Amino acid sequence: MENSNEAVDYVNTVIGTPMAGFTKDLDGGGTMPCVGNPYAMTNFTAQTRENRMNRMPYVYEDPEIIGFMATHQPTVWMGDYGYVSVMPQVGKLRALPEERALKYSHDEETARPHYYSVSLDAGGGNKIRAEIAAASRAGIFRFTFPEAEEARLIIQGINLNPKNADWANDYASRLKSLKGYVKVDKEKNEITGYNPDRMSAQLGPELPSFRGYFIIRFDKKMESSGTWDCDTINVLSAEQYGTRMGAYAGFKTKKGEKIKVKIGTSFISLEQAGENMQKEIPDWDFDRVVKETRDNWQHNLSRIAINGAAEDQKTVFYTAMFHALLFPREFSEYGRYYSAFDDKVHEGTAAYNDYSLWDTFRALHPLLILIQPERVNPMIRSLLQIYKEGGWLPMWPNPAETNIMIGTHADAVIADAWVKGFRGYDTELAYEAVRKDSMVPPDNDTKRDWGDRDPWTGYEARGGLSYYHSLGYVPVDKTRESVSRTLEYAYDDFCVSRLAKDLGKTEDYERLTGWSKNYANLYNKRTGFMAPRLYNGAWHDKPDEGFTEGSPWTYLFCVMQDVPGMIDLMGGKEKFTAKLDENFAGGHYRHDNEPGHHYIYLYDYAGQPWKTQELARKHTTVNFRSQPLGINGNDDCGQMSAWYIFSVMGFYPVTPGTDIYAIGAPQFPELTLNLTADGKPRKLEIIAKDLSEENKYVQSVELNGKPVTTPFLSHSDIIGGGSLVFTMGKAPNYDWK
Repeated sequence: MENSNEAVDYVNTVIGTPMAGFTKDLDGGGTMPCVGNPYAMTNFTAQTRENRMNRMPYVYEDPEIIGFMATHQPTVWMGDYGYVSVMPQVGKLRALPEERALKYSHDEETARPHYYSVSLDAGGGNKIRAEIAAASRAGIFRFTFPEAEEARLIIQGINLNPKNADWANDYASRLKSLKGYVKVDKEKNEITGYNPDRMSAQLGPELPSFRGYFIIRFDKKMESSGTWDCDTINVLSAEQYGTRMGAYAGFKTKKGEKIKVKIGTSFISLEQAGENMQKEIPDWDFDRVVKETRDNWQHNLSRIAINGAAEDQKTVFYTAMFHALLFPREFSEYGRYYSAFDDKVHEGTAAYNDYSLWDTFRALHPLLILIQPERVNPMIRSLLQIYKEGGWLPMWPNPAETNIMIGTHADAVIADAWVKGFRGYDTELAYEAVRKDSMVPPDNDTKRDWGDRDPWTGYEARGGLSYYHSLGYVPVDKTRESVSRTLEYAYDDFCVSRLAKDLGKTEDYERLTGWSKNYANLYNKRTGFMAPRLYNGAWHDKPDEGFTEGSPWTYLFCVMQDVPGMIDLMGGKEKFTAKLDENFAGGHYRHDNEPGHHYIYLYDYAGQPWKTQELARKHTTVNFRSQPLGINGNDDCGQMSAWYIFSVMGFYPVTPGTDIYAIGAPQFPELTLNLTADGKPRKLEIIAKDLSEENKYVQSVELNGKPVTTPFLSHSDIIGGGSLVFTMGKAPNYDWK
């Protein structure tokens, strides 16, 4: 990584791309070296394998590349949709992914947010260099060929490969109902088509109108062309339908000859794909696209400036920030957008998709309030559009609702923005939407157990809510993931109560506040853990039942909305901190997954903030590295990265839906947050005096010259800017608490 004063030059987009985790049985980061603008509708990336749910298109360990892809896969456990790929080759025509793969080396690879390049081994001592630049809905590739009588570009418009079927990927219904389409137009020197595939289709409603449209143009006149379908090559064919098919364009090339390829994408129409291309990449100036996208990233990454950090720390930090500025993805196309919630095209610009809400409500969305305030209101308006078009706020749209994960954490995103002063949306509609989450059980609630990744039968929202209302908890013998559901529904009710109170909905506020205490109904005082209960009120004989991606330890300290109440429930501060100590000392804390992300900050509430400070140093160091295997666990659309950014800044939003941050310990000597308050730019300088390897403990904190006497800050304290000064030392300051 080159030494540079520009933030964008520190970003290494291969960080997080290995499939391997930090230790056995852990996941890798689930990221990819995508190129394009922040929040791009379409990501452009090298493709090393046939992607599907549980496999990304690029995996660092793979030795071969099979294409260069316009993808919409947000993360490893969600699906791609409306994708298309291009692959260069010389010699014999090889269309299928397993046949056209070419070897490459990471030593000949460059991966940046604005530019990607790699050298492919084309056989016989020949190399093909591939380069990617991209904007938001269009990309441009530049391929440098050897001398060849038969050089070509293979287009794959859809890839339904039944050999990839497994428990997470159902191909049967898609093979019966879907057909992709490509058309070769030699006169226009372009290949167009559409791809109706959604890899997560079985998890969501049918969308008869859904298509990912693409227009592919070349700057060199194609000399030959055809189509292909599975292992059948249709020479001179100009049109093709199929489930694993595409087209090709052939050329003669001189040594070192460059062929450029532009791709415009759309979910609206072929005409819109062409308009998107014309607006974003109107000419063949590859280097201009690189520069414009680089400048865009630099503008956004410079919202936080760091000084005094080591070069590797800068790489980790700005790569984390890159990952935090990718999702949810833009879904509007210059004044219109396709909605996967009513299968129609609408007028509007505030459209986003791929909200990973179970993950991102915790730190990503609170971070965007600080560093992307101009997007907060549009993202909420997008959530409300989804509510109007589909009837519910989304849980995990991909691009339609999938019912993945649990809880209705759009409630938390809206409440957090509300309490921090954002009002650029229909507040009555927002309350209607979040109130429905809290008050209305889904259809057939008591007839379903709401299993993870069940085939679609309707919106899940808060599955088991009928029991939650009548019993005060979700019973383990009626609804899956019952303990986690109860605890997360109680938190979401707290979030909804914040709007109810401010909007004068007194009766709702009182009811919601009562429900927000339902977590206590699953605390088993005999075992000291949150535990599953049966419909009849008895404790289940299997204490590990009823949890989402975790164990009783994973969810023991998850009561974000009422930490003092949780402390009292566990017997007071002394017993609470002893249990927290046991959690960390016993290896029960799992940083690689989200439910425990706020746990290190709970010592602040129990009078032992120095332990938070120790753990902030430890976990910002051991879980993030300046190397490909650099993220401990799935980054989950920026949540893991947002946790890191907050934690190195020195504070964390334990309870989204309030304006309180718990103080940790800053990890860089100087950091400047470029904020916006009341429409005006403000700067918050975060200074860590005497910070060193040994000096990891906070001795005192001052905000704008005034002592901070407790380990907490409010949003209103910092949003106006100024200086936040930490004095650090070798030993804990036991008096500062």
